[in-house]
Amino acid sequence: MMKNRQTVALKRVIVDYKKLDNHMLNLLVEKFPEGYDDDDIVTYRNANNEVVECIEVRTEDTAYLVKVSKRLVMAMEDFDDSDTESDSEDETSLNTDELESTEEE
Repeated sequence: MMKNRQTVALKRVIVDYKKLDNHMLNLLVEKFPEGYDDDDIVTYRNANNEVVECIEVRTEDTAYLVKVSKRLVMAMEDFDDSDTESDSEDETSLNTDELESTEEE
């Protein structure tokens, strides 16, 4: 089996942050342990001609495009915090409910 050949068509899946499971969050945190920046963002236009920004995470057979939002960042941070025990009592959990009225879709 040749591992160098990436000609195998990957299944492409677009995922909203609201539908991320722990497996996907884990993949995101592994790929972007310090968070992602503008260079990591993939931009495309959807069927309504709206600009959509995503970050890409690949598994062996699938390329996931996860829609970027403020809540995605917080979900990744919260998942990472819950995954690793922190020695610091000063860290506070971010509350996503506060952003619901200010987030732009």
